[in-house]
Amino acid sequence: MNIREKHKEYLAIYAVGGVGYYTLEIVWRGYSHWTMALTGGFCFLLLYLLSANSEIPLITKCVIGAAEITAVEFLVGCAVNIGLGWSVWDYSRHNYDFLGQICLEYSLIWVIVSYFGIWLCQLLRGSDIIREFVVGRDNFRD
Repeated sequence: MNIREKHKEYLAIYAVGGVGYYTLEIVWRGYSHWTMALTGGFCFLLLYLLSANSEIPLITKCVIGAAEITAVEFLVGCAVNIGLGWSVWDYSRHNYDFLGQICLEYSLIWVIVSYFGIWLCQLLRGSDIIREFVVGRDNFRD
């Protein structure tokens, strides 16, 4: 796969993750914010890259994925909630929060979300949908 095709693959994964997380958040909280689509896309791309490593046990991938998501959540939270004052979320009422941007409860939830995310990444990696998007319908061969 050439560099252009790799970029298209990653863009497709980013889009799936962005739409998927935005939708998940609406189901979970009843609302979302556009920054969560961007953040979700980036986190899903990180999971996609992580899921490609077959030498790492699944449970370890889930913990690494949760740590990545928590780190991204913290950085985005510092930017949009603290820096810009947008108040997209506030975990300050949760136990073991840090600056109201991350908390232990959601970090543990991210382990479970990572499991399903990694499963979806592996499904997408081998799917015709992503390959067809990357190489184009006219060049797609089975």
